Amino acid sequence: MLIRSATLPDGSQRDVRVSGDSIAAVGRDLEPGDDRVLDAAGKRLFPGAIDVHVHFRQPGYPHKETWETGSRAAAAGGVTTVVDQPNTDPPTVDGAAFDQKAEFAADSLIDWGINGGVTADWDPDSLLARRLFALGEVFLADSTGDMGIDTDLFAEAVDAATEAGVPVTVHAEDATKFNEDARARDDADAWSAYRTAEAEAAAVERACAIARDRDARIHIAHTSTPEGIDIASEAGMTTEVTPHHLLLSRKDLDELGTLGRMNPPLRRESRRRKVYERVADGTVDMIATDHAPHTRAEKDASIWDAPSGVPGVETMLPLLLAEARDPDTPLSYERVRDLTAATPAAVFDVPQKGAIEPGRDADLVLVDTTETTEIGGEALQTDCGWTPFEGFEGIFPEWTMVRGTVVYDADAADPFGAHDGQNVRDADGELL
Repeated sequence: MLIRSATLPDGSQRDVRVSGDSIAAVGRDLEPGDDRVLDAAGKRLFPGAIDVHVHFRQPGYPHKETWETGSRAAAAGGVTTVVDQPNTDPPTVDGAAFDQKAEFAADSLIDWGINGGVTADWDPDSLLARRLFALGEVFLADSTGDMGIDTDLFAEAVDAATEAGVPVTVHAEDATKFNEDARARDDADAWSAYRTAEAEAAAVERACAIARDRDARIHIAHTSTPEGIDIASEAGMTTEVTPHHLLLSRKDLDELGTLGRMNPPLRRESRRRKVYERVADGTVDMIATDHAPHTRAEKDASIWDAPSGVPGVETMLPLLLAEARDPDTPLSYERVRDLTAATPAAVFDVPQKGAIEPGRDADLVLVDTTETTEIGGEALQTDCGWTPFEGFEGIFPEWTMVRGTVVYDADAADPFGAHDGQNVRDADGELL
């Protein structure tokens, strides 16, 4: 395929030739030869997004999401690589559990990675011998799956992962800083009042100190506070922010109810704005969704009984593109590219992904930034059928390509193509 006259994130117009799995050439006025030519004039072409933080729920909870439905949702949202977290059933804490999850991942339409988890019963020898994307998210407080660990075990895990050359990602909350007085409340805001901003900052500081003592690098998942972001940045560690912490705050909880319960929780509007500033100015390294679907029936409970988590893999890139389109926001299309593709590929050493360059995987997303769509949960591909971004505007892909194959075409009668996703670590860190 020759994609003709596409506008790249930096605003330049280029032709992009795809050959097999890879990008063969990027330039002006490329000769079409025998290529099928696709006219992309007036459209923008982005590298496929890499979502380093999803929960596709298999094994253990297929009624919430499966690798098939989750990967379809990802493709429809322009995500071409996902990284699944370990808090499934069984948890991914040994080699056998990794192998079982990899069998489910074979149903994925897009490429994938699998993270390994840490519990008192984990088996680092067998787990770290597998083709892990990273170790983590390592939970410093309990969340879905009750995998919270203490500081000593965290230090041991960092040592083991560093020796094995495996990155470490951290869910940073300090349960000793939770506000027990909030337990007396039953309003939608009580969860945010309970899992305090101070709990995140304290845990980030402790995790970074442990990493520095070992000359190790860690990545802080779903940072929700400017304090946590700044602590990690000053320590030389990387961070991610979710779309819900970027665009939603505690002022939205009256409308969201328990659909807005997640870990870490939504913060005050003043903190959200400061987080947005750090995303825009480059302090935050990447956006990742923490896609954590639950059914509406499960969410229809009290604030203390509802499960934590929201879907997001399908709406991340469309929301960010809509933000970049708005002249009143500080996000640019180049910054969206870096947050969703270039920096995740660089930080986690996936050199075949993340850029529109010769030799890279042909993971591409074509969008028309002049057209927006109102987001509605029932129209999304995710199996849970709802979204915290109901009514927001998004710019959705016209098509999504993974390694040269169009896996999603919005205009087709059957929008999803046949494709076998693969473990990105099977590329051995080399350009394909």
